[in-house]
Amino acid sequence: MPMDQAELSTDQVLRRDIPWETYMTTKLITGTGLQLLRRYDKKPENYKAQLLDDDGPAYVRVFVSILRDIFKEETVDGRPKPHGAIANGASNSKKEITTINDVLKGLVEWLCTQLKNPSHPSRGIPTAINCLATLLKEPVVRSSFVQADGVKLLIPLISPASTQQSIQVVRVVILTLKNLLHKGTFGAQMVDLGLPQLVQNLKAQAWSDEDLLESLNQLEEGMKDNIKKLSSFDKYKQEVLLGHLDWSPMHKDPIFWRDNITSFEEHDFQILRVLITILDTSSDPRMLAVACYDLSQFIQYHPAGRIIVTDLKAKERVMKLMNHENAEVTKNALLCIQRLFLGAKYASFLQA
Repeated sequence: MPMDQAELSTDQVLRRDIPWETYMTTKLITGTGLQLLRRYDKKPENYKAQLLDDDGPAYVRVFVSILRDIFKEETVDGRPKPHGAIANGASNSKKEITTINDVLKGLVEWLCTQLKNPSHPSRGIPTAINCLATLLKEPVVRSSFVQADGVKLLIPLISPASTQQSIQVVRVVILTLKNLLHKGTFGAQMVDLGLPQLVQNLKAQAWSDEDLLESLNQLEEGMKDNIKKLSSFDKYKQEVLLGHLDWSPMHKDPIFWRDNITSFEEHDFQILRVLITILDTSSDPRMLAVACYDLSQFIQYHPAGRIIVTDLKAKERVMKLMNHENAEVTKNALLCIQRLFLGAKYASFLQA
């Protein structure tokens, strides 16, 4: 690549003309997409913001289509090339895919911010959710949505306590959740966040929208199936991997630990390693307390628990938490250290 092209600023690239009409001629975009892009391209920021407010989902569909289907370098760095020409072989395609993923992730983060702090709640929230529903068809977007705790942002919007609740918002949120239910770990998240009870409460309200009632019924049945499929260890595993540690009943259930203790050996003690990582990375006192307690439970119920936890260098991390400002954290860190040094039998005696 020539040096002057490599040194083009982002602003210079954005000012370049893009041949949208050519893309329509070659059927890479539709006539509707062309009209939307003409209205949007090179317009002032406040005008663009108004367009997204009015027709957000339509613009998202156009943008995603362009990012996914158009691999022409002039849209990226302004160098005109013959149609179909490929530069830099496979490495160029890989670079473009990475760029697409980054843009989609950025869109998800922005939309989640709109859900947290909408500038125009009555209009902004439905628009943001509609945009998300379109984007969530892309696997990379679903991954970003998990990282952004997206489901946790959607559920409050349909709770009875929400002051922004409306049939329009409820309808689009329920439809979005229903479409996500069987994708990856979303079903487990919905169950953990109490969605089954919330759906029952929503069904009890006098909705006149038959489509909404049907979606609520389908979502409820889907969650019931999800709960049946998940074993207790699967639920625990999701809780750990998603970083949603809480004092759910399984943590203090002796039967859970006796029945599932060998499952902790899977993938070279993956779950145990994540628990130890949480001790380093989390600032949530409850998560730290639960992680310490679960490590102490592993020490108690696994025949080689003390050796394994020591080999994974958990001792130093737990000892640091013995001076934590939160009493719940220090209590469970102390229990873990006692079981690590004294063994489960003597540590339990001291706790009693």
